Amino acid sequence: MIKQSAIVAAAREAVGTRFKHQGRTVGVALDCAGLAQHVAASVGIETTDVEGYPRTPFSGQLEATLEAQPSLVQAQDMQPGDVLLMRFDKEPQHLAIYAGETIIHAYAKARIVCEHDFTPEWRSRVVRIYRFSGVEA
Repeated sequence: MIKQSAIVAAAREAVGTRFKHQGRTVGVALDCAGLAQHVAASVGIETTDVEGYPRTPFSGQLEATLEAQPSLVQAQDMQPGDVLLMRFDKEPQHLAIYAGETIIHAYAKARIVCEHDFTPEWRSRVVRIYRFSGVEA
């Protein structure tokens, strides 16, 4: 089994890494999907990485990729280590790792992987919540 704390710790390893679209290397450059890939690889979870995607995903593209991998979680069951699918515009286009009172994500606007409070504004952006298989408290 994989501990929630290991997922959060893996995400925190990337804090401070600069943001770059399609970045996949901690300490060099990551985007939000690259952060999720780093976390999965760090804790031994196999995932399918999608390359060549645009900055704004096509309708349903990100959801389809996520639906094929981790399991969907209801909001009331959200736990640290869960992956948050978020929306800024019409389509969901952003991923973050839930860390309890905070979220960790590669945020283009900040140009860095950051951790900050999971405020009501950020909570309102959540479209779906996913959990990697084999995760326990």
